[in-house]
Amino acid sequence: MPDPEITTREQWLVARRELLKKEKELTRHRDEVNAARRRLPMVEITKDYSFDGPQGRVGLVDLFEGRSQLVIYHAMFDPDADAGCPACSFWLDNVGNLSHLHARDTTFAAVSLAPLEKLERYKQRMGWTVPWYSSYGSEFNYDFHATFDPEIAPVEWNYKDLDELVQDDPGWAEYRGSETGLSAFLRKGDRVFHTYACYGRGIDLLNGTYNYLDLTARGRQEDWEQPPGRSNGSTMSWLRRHDEYDPAVIGGATTSA
Repeated sequence: MPDPEITTREQWLVARRELLKKEKELTRHRDEVNAARRRLPMVEITKDYSFDGPQGRVGLVDLFEGRSQLVIYHAMFDPDADAGCPACSFWLDNVGNLSHLHARDTTFAAVSLAPLEKLERYKQRMGWTVPWYSSYGSEFNYDFHATFDPEIAPVEWNYKDLDELVQDDPGWAEYRGSETGLSAFLRKGDRVFHTYACYGRGIDLLNGTYNYLDLTARGRQEDWEQPPGRSNGSTMSWLRRHDEYDPAVIGGATTSA
């Protein structure tokens, strides 16, 4: 795996200051995008969705836990699966302490299609404390484009309809499953409004591990990254659930000098 060229401190400072200009441009652009996101109009949710949680059957407004904002992570865990998706597990591992979100009147919850019993068992295995609800028997996942079946709801993912998705990848024509995503909501009394949703690379910002790796010389070490040659496998081929890694790998025993 080729590492960066070796240089002097003076030469490094010149290159670093040039990179800082780009980082500041990116920060300013991100601020502009965030402001545009806050200006998005919102859509009232009038459909009566129901979820199974630790306190029994609840509605969407109950997921706010009394707060005015709600962020839902659509975790891939289909009813016939025995464990959550490794990638979604990776993202949920990176959620962190929810007190900081709560201090800004915002609730975080995960929602999956699998029955609650499976979610609770897997949650215990993973050691998570995030609220996790089952939408089994509800159209919620389908309506918010995290699970796909044209007999239940029109197929759309990342703002492409089925025809566009099939044009990009013919496999979508027969696909009946789930993908990752995030949905944000605002509550005004008992009225709930959908304010935002993102999918695909849109959820990258939620993953602290990836963001830390992006600051390192070798990055994520996935085959799509530039410059090439620092990958040891295709995108996320290295990923395991956190209790499935080889202890020698995460212990540093295989790290090259």
